[in-house]
Amino acid sequence: MKVREYLSVPYLLEAQAVERDGRWTRRLRYPELGTVAAEHDDVERALIDLERARITEIMRRLQAGDPPPVPRRPLETTDQGWWARHLGLGALVEGQLDRDGSDLAAG
Repeated sequence: MKVREYLSVPYLLEAQAVERDGRWTRRLRYPELGTVAAEHDDVERALIDLERARITEIMRRLQAGDPPPVPRRPLETTDQGWWARHLGLGALVEGQLDRDGSDLAAG
């Protein structure tokens, strides 16, 4: 699989509202990716942080030679390069999107 495809896998998203000291926070996570999670008072901010963590975790796994799980087919209509750049992770995926994921571990 290409890196672009790994980044396009639609993982299950769990969302939970949690009350702490009389204030509500939103906890989001991708349980299929282990510990990939984010928490924030603002759900949109939590989602942005979660997506940043998702991309970082997928790239970390590919670079370590440990591909992430692929529980369902990648989406064909996403632009993962744009999303990574939008989240400030352009340098992490720059030039990698069309490489085979197994090639990243080799350098």
